[in-house]
Amino acid sequence: MKPLSLKALSALFISLAINSLVSAEDGYRLWLRYESIQKQEILDSYLSNIGTVDIAQKDLNPTLRVAADELQKGLSGLLGSGERSNKSRLLIGTASQNPKIAKILEKQNTNFDQKDEYLVFADSKSKQTTIVITGSSDQAVLYGVFAFLRHLQTHQPIEGLSLRSAPRVENRILNHWDNLTRTIERSMSGASLWNWFDLPYYIEPYYIDYARACASVGINGTVLTNVNANSTVLHPQFIEKVAALADTFRPYGIRVYLTARFSAPIELGGLDSADPLDPVVIKWWNDKVAEIYEYVPDFGGFLVKANSEGQPGPQKYGRDHADGANMLADALAPHGGIVMWRAFVYDFEIKEDRHKQAYTEFTNLDGRFRENAIVQTKNGAIDFMPREPYHPLFGATPETTQALELQITQEYLGGDVHLAYLAPMWREVLNADTFAQGKGSTVAKVIDGSVFSHKNTTFAGVSNAGNERNWTGHPIAASNWYAFGRLAWDHTLSSEQIADEWIRMTFNNQSEVVDTIANIMLASHQTVVDYSMPLGLHHIMAEGHHYGPGPWFDQGRPDWTSVYYHRADEAGIGFDRTESGTNALGQYFPERVAKWSDPEQIDERYLLWFHHVSWDFEMDSGETLWNELCLTYQRGVNDVAKWIQEWDGLSGKIDAQRHARVAAMLIRQHADAIFWKDACLSYFQTFSKRPYPKSITPPENDLEHYKNFKLYHVPGHPAEQW
Repeated sequence: MKPLSLKALSALFISLAINSLVSAEDGYRLWLRYESIQKQEILDSYLSNIGTVDIAQKDLNPTLRVAADELQKGLSGLLGSGERSNKSRLLIGTASQNPKIAKILEKQNTNFDQKDEYLVFADSKSKQTTIVITGSSDQAVLYGVFAFLRHLQTHQPIEGLSLRSAPRVENRILNHWDNLTRTIERSMSGASLWNWFDLPYYIEPYYIDYARACASVGINGTVLTNVNANSTVLHPQFIEKVAALADTFRPYGIRVYLTARFSAPIELGGLDSADPLDPVVIKWWNDKVAEIYEYVPDFGGFLVKANSEGQPGPQKYGRDHADGANMLADALAPHGGIVMWRAFVYDFEIKEDRHKQAYTEFTNLDGRFRENAIVQTKNGAIDFMPREPYHPLFGATPETTQALELQITQEYLGGDVHLAYLAPMWREVLNADTFAQGKGSTVAKVIDGSVFSHKNTTFAGVSNAGNERNWTGHPIAASNWYAFGRLAWDHTLSSEQIADEWIRMTFNNQSEVVDTIANIMLASHQTVVDYSMPLGLHHIMAEGHHYGPGPWFDQGRPDWTSVYYHRADEAGIGFDRTESGTNALGQYFPERVAKWSDPEQIDERYLLWFHHVSWDFEMDSGETLWNELCLTYQRGVNDVAKWIQEWDGLSGKIDAQRHARVAAMLIRQHADAIFWKDACLSYFQTFSKRPYPKSITPPENDLEHYKNFKLYHVPGHPAEQW
């Protein structure tokens, strides 16, 4: 036998590599894997109750078509493609589309009174068991299909099946901070999903999978472009590209939105001004919006960042945020669109505590915004810190609809390198009681409109998806995309339930796998806070990026430095935002002020956010503040070390490819946690002048080492020049 030629060997290796890739579990399928059910008793139960799918095929609209296709895809993967019980059937559709469903609903006296409400149930009143997937709309049916498949994927019992749900918030929107150059601001998962160069002529197949993933958790909108906006996207050549994406997403119930650069009338229209009260400017926007709707009839509207961090806005012309938002809202209103005007504003010239500026500006404008103008407010007042108290604006504008803006991408939480499940963090803000209308006026109830009876309710999240093969970089980071969608749909869901669902669908249903990963995930947010910015510390990142520590950074405008926020000195540490300091605490309702104004009563998670306290301040544990700070940093490091061992125990119980990637990232996360601990404690000890507690590992190097360390290839910072 002759040896293989070099060409033949190359072909063989390529073939082997391709086969390996095909069989590998790389995370691309996210939580929609539909892997065959191996547990026989569960499979038998499903097979005996789930018969053939019965859906009227005539004049099937695109949304019901994708619902039917998804159901067939899911059932084939989970149950196999063989013959099923002829004693049961599965009906799918609305009552108006499927007469059999209409008859069953009429017998049960079942009606729908909520938009996109779905109902999945087993009807066993006749000899033949019937599983019905229906809802108030075609879109609701699609949501019901995904809910049913989620039920099967997580091995829930089919007997007594009854799933009914409707979204608590109307607009559930991903904000992509994607640039037209395909870079993504603050994202760490590769380049932008949107291949603008090939649009509208070629639709990437993964656009469909993106839409499937979004629809599966109830997301119904996507802002395609960065809040630091580029006017070019409003040019007809780009609107044509946007229309191609809108056509792709429409069957999945996803509307597209764009960011509007306020100065576009100047940059695209050749006008001399962008004054929102100038009739010429108003006409330009009216014409531009009408043009967009010619291409995209169901265009969702605009997201706007204005007069913040250098972005142009109405204040240049002596106008205010309401003037700017209302101009766009009026242009969008005849077409059914909305404008989401970001409350993340702070002025270069204003010396006031940055925590206070958004509240000051927008409470003064309450009642002046149009009904379709929504003020989009971050969960906290500074900037997506690892932990922030809820924003004082929530509940403070009874006549203005507010949206909650969360950050799914981990800008300040280790990027796509660190494991950080964010549902517990989001639950903190959703559960927070604003006391706006007395006890029980939680942020969640402000956002869903129930506190002030607002419409156009909106829940927004800054996306962490990019063109990485697994979408989000870190294999666990996809849980945050999933959790955002689930909470946007139903903010009462627990972090535990969401994690359990995601793990079972993403990995498998083995109890050891589910329990181990859930324990790590549920602890992870607190752990990242512990080793980076604990006890209310915030904004102490390195200069120029948000990945590593830099508590010593003190150059440039004060509110972009670290020392401005921690204010460490020999007397103590922390930012005094009480009445004796900036009185930012006074922006909250009195019930909150009464508790948080006292360092002895405040939740210690927020202690240094609102109080400058002595290094010897006694904590709840009985330790001094200095000792507690050291021990907390050390606990964060120790927890990641424990995760490494626990994850190692899953070897062979989940696929090797994803296991290896998470294992490698945990090792890096541990090293990063040590660096955070050592750098911060080395620096803060220069003020505390107290010894380290015996139970912590002292820093490996002196302070100058950490100050002079240069980190290259920073996650989430594509513009970094080496």
